[in-house]
Amino acid sequence: MQNVEIYTSPMCGFCHAAKRLLTQKGVSFTEIDVWQNPDRKPEMIQRANGKRTVPQIFVGETHVGGCDELYALDRAGKLDPLIAA
Repeated sequence: MQNVEIYTSPMCGFCHAAKRLLTQKGVSFTEIDVWQNPDRKPEMIQRANGKRTVPQIFVGETHVGGCDELYALDRAGKLDPLIAA
């Protein structure tokens, strides 16, 4: 199973929705709260090719994107195989 990382902030509804989907699927993930750890935000921006908004979701080395992209992958049936790879 791939390592899943999600950069979040506590007041972000999209972050909560993305975490809820992962939790419902039984996927464990590492949450990096850029509100509590602002020194991690430049790392997120670099890894996400300049994207500054949260959530930014990574499955292994693959940058999924944000909440909309995560749900789109799931609807297309591509999220589970990506996580299982």
